Order: sequence, then structure tokens, then C-alpha cells
Amino acid sequence: MEIGTVIPAARRELDTGGAADFTDAWLANRRLSAHTRAAYKRDITGWLAWCDTHGLSPLAATFLHVNAYARQLETTLAATTVARKLSAMSSWYEFLHRLDAVPGNPVSGADRPHVDRDHSGTVGLAPAEVDALLAAADAATGPTADRTRAVIALLADLGLRVGELCGLDVTDLGYERGHRAVRFTGKGGKARRRALTPGTSAAVDAYLHARAAAAGVAVGDLDGPLFVTARGGRLDRHAVFRLVRQLARDAGIPAWEQLSPHSLRHAFATTARAEGVPLEDVQDAMGHADPRTTRRYDRDRHNLDRDPAYTIWAARARRRS
Repeated sequence: MEIGTVIPAARRELDTGGAADFTDAWLANRRLSAHTRAAYKRDITGWLAWCDTHGLSPLAATFLHVNAYARQLETTLAATTVARKLSAMSSWYEFLHRLDAVPGNPVSGADRPHVDRDHSGTVGLAPAEVDALLAAADAATGPTADRTRAVIALLADLGLRVGELCGLDVTDLGYERGHRAVRFTGKGGKARRRALTPGTSAAVDAYLHARAAAAGVAVGDLDGPLFVTARGGRLDRHAVFRLVRQLARDAGIPAWEQLSPHSLRHAFATTARAEGVPLEDVQDAMGHADPRTTRRYDRDRHNLDRDPAYTIWAARARRRS
């Protein structure tokens, strides 16, 4: 539905099917990555399905209905997931409100779940475990081995989100001020760029050369998605999840069944901070708008070895000597 056709339609009551059309208009009005867009659409579709099951027009919903929906979600989903779904719904209703389709935003008065911003449910990895995962990738064989090494290198060395990784195209690779770099769309639709380490660059180049050789073309003639399946389609996030867990199992990591690509992102933040990278640099690298989010990813932030009291004491001792 085009924005121009939404506005007059918004001034009359719509059934669930009509409300679904608003979702496309709402998403088209926002700068979002493909992954975020798909997630938000699933969130709204779930809400619309709940409304349909309960014989409720979503445009007549109140905060009481939203509360009932949230409490139902909380029986099977984590608080962070429920909070994200309600956040998407709130944005959707704000859009409808601006178009005069609803008198207000029912989510704004709802009881949202408490989310501990100092804790993440993602299972992290110690540096030695990341090394073991990379070693397992290096030992991989078969037609997808080069792709495996490039994927794991990007996740480990850059801490990319899985959606950012899967959304990369061949044309996103390039050079900038002497750095081998990659450009991509981050969370919130923000254009971002990162430098490739020598090891990651070598892994990506090896994969591209192998892919070009298999296709019988020059590397410069490759286009489309950076990471492709055997049939030439874009590698999806589910395949990357399976890959991480398979490698973790091969590496003998005890919690392999609970790991995800996001585990490598957490490990990136923790290791960077442990190695003395300033918080603001890690924050920029990860694309976090709020430094508190970056701190939450740092699993070693409560380690007493990093207590600033030691630094102050050492400085005082130097002054007295």
C-alpha cells in the first residue's frame, strides 16, 4: 500500500487484513536493515493473528489487550523478546496515530516486562574457546570449507551481527585509506564500515577465489550475495547458526548446543575490552547507540582484576617513590 493511499484509508475502521497493509507502509517509512524489517513484520503479524483469534480489531485495542497479549507471550518467550515485540508494536501504533487511524497508542500504557540491562542471556565464549572454534574452521574440508573459514573469521574478528553478515554483497568489499574494508547496513538501517584484519581478509579472498574457480569466472566478475549456498542463493541466518554449533561441537566446547553467532559478538566485546580497547572504540565498532549496551556485552566487566582501585593505588605508590 502506498503512503498516499494509506492516509485517507486510515480515517475509517479497518479489519485485520486492512491493518496488515499498514505494516508495509510503516516499514517503508523507516530506515531499517532487511533483517530488522523482517523481524518487525513478524512481530506485528503475531499481534494481528492474536487479535484475529480473539475477535478484536487491532485499531480498537486498548492497553488491557496489549497486557493480555504480553502476559501470554511471557509464558514461552524471554523478557527481552517480549519487550522487543512490544517495542515494534508501539512504533506501529505511533505510525497509525499520526495517520489518525487510532486515537492513541495502546502500547504506551501497557505493562512492559522488566529487562535487566546489565545481563544478557547469550552464552559467551572465552578467548581460548574462540581460538578452538577458529581452529575447527581451519580444519574443515569439503566444498564449503573456504566459506566456513570466511564466515567464522568475520564473526570472530569483527563481531558482526548474523543479519549483517548474511546481508553482505560482493560489492560491499573494498579499500579505504589503505585498509581492506567492508560496508554494510547495520541495526536501524545505519550505513557502517569496518576494517578487515589480515587474517579475515585472507579468508575472504580464499573463499572468493574458490567460488570464482568453481563458477569458471574471474573473481572480479562475481556479484550478488557475498556468501552463497550451493544453489547460488544467499546464505541465511539459520545456516550460520547451524555452522557455529557444528564447529563448536567439533572443537569440544561444552556448551555447543547453546551457542549462536551472537556468542562470537559477545566474545569480541569482552576480548577487546580485556585487551585495553577503549569503551567508546568498542561501542563504535559494534554499532551501539548506548555505551551501556556495549558494557552489557563485556562479560569480564566485573572482574576484580580490572578494579580501578589498583590503578589509583599504583599511581599513588609511584608518586611516593
